[in-house]
Amino acid sequence: MKCPYCNASDTKVIDSRPADENSSIRRRRQCEKCKKRFTTYEKLETMPLMVIKKDRTRETYERAKIEDGVLRSCHKRPVSTEQINAIIDEIENQVFNMEEKEIETSVIGELVMEKLKDLDEVAYVRFASVYREFKDVNTFMEELGKLLKNK
Repeated sequence: MKCPYCNASDTKVIDSRPADENSSIRRRRQCEKCKKRFTTYEKLETMPLMVIKKDRTRETYERAKIEDGVLRSCHKRPVSTEQINAIIDEIENQVFNMEEKEIETSVIGELVMEKLKDLDEVAYVRFASVYREFKDVNTFMEELGKLLKNK
């Protein structure tokens, strides 16, 4: 495992314990070079999941893409790293619990929006504006109207 701080590949496991109701293993690691500590999670890959994109091409599922979208949406918002990791874990669990070999990005996008709506409304609108590709201010206002109506 590479160190996220200095990219050294020599790291050691300090502590291991079950996580997520025994569905994964949480490992505390320490870099032998810079001595910084970090956490990794090891999960069983039950089946390779393919994602069907809008243009109908397929690619392997990558958690990092969900993380990137959520992190960008929550940038400079009062949302903790723990909250972000928790919703990403929830989304990922929902996706894998569907037990499908292929899933459309639209399904994943809707799950992300559902979780962000409950977490932070500004983050939700940011994500929705990119995900739904708002073409103009009216489309943006319609989405805000839906959000306000459901309060």
